[in-house]
Amino acid sequence: MHTRFGSTGFRRFSRVAVLAAALGMVGCGSDDGGNGTCEPDPTYDPKIDPAEFVTKIDEPNPLWPLVSGTKTVFEGAGEHIEVTVTDQTKVIMGVTCVVVRDTVTEDGELVEDTYDWFAQDKDGNVWYFGEDSKEYDGGEVVSAAGSWEAGVDGAKPGIVMHKVQPPTEHSYRQEYYACEAEDMAEVVNVDVSVGVPAGSYDHCLKTREFTPLEPGVSEYKYYCDGVGLVLEEDAASGDRVELIQVDKP
Repeated sequence: MHTRFGSTGFRRFSRVAVLAAALGMVGCGSDDGGNGTCEPDPTYDPKIDPAEFVTKIDEPNPLWPLVSGTKTVFEGAGEHIEVTVTDQTKVIMGVTCVVVRDTVTEDGELVEDTYDWFAQDKDGNVWYFGEDSKEYDGGEVVSAAGSWEAGVDGAKPGIVMHKVQPPTEHSYRQEYYACEAEDMAEVVNVDVSVGVPAGSYDHCLKTREFTPLEPGVSEYKYYCDGVGLVLEEDAASGDRVELIQVDKP
């Protein structure tokens, strides 16, 4: 799992977490502490009806706009991240998903290249259907850990952005692939102001995002109308990854 800058995707439960998961070093549990084991959650079973999803997004969710040709650029924590909404689609579980490419470079060297798959339902909620993620070292692929696709090996999609926000501190799954990809979020505030190099924004949504696979670690994310994600802030250190540029078609 990695940062999702869509939005998501997007997340930074970092390459350290990915490598740890690959080595069997992390366990599941609540976000407050793990129990050293990992058990599937049979209670999470979203019903996916392709007829309830749009095949073309004419009215994007303002906090997670999937407009083809849009490119957003982020910097922070020594990384340069570029997120591009492509004109490509991928059908997953009968649902037409938009393909979003997310690249991460450090000192000009590619360290991560991810294709994310998102779809919007008729109510305006944005769902996350999986990712094809590769990590690089010296130009060579060293890991594909964290990759998953809804409907394959028990993986299930989740909502990454609601049209109508849930109550504060009500947690929801953004993805679910047991013991591999279990990002979750909760609403902290629905009306905050944010300043980043790309500009100043008002009336933004603030969420806390976390994963049971990495107990005790969480991030605050800020989403603003017409742009989407503008800021990611580590809940413990306060380190920031900020939006520095938005290019719209």
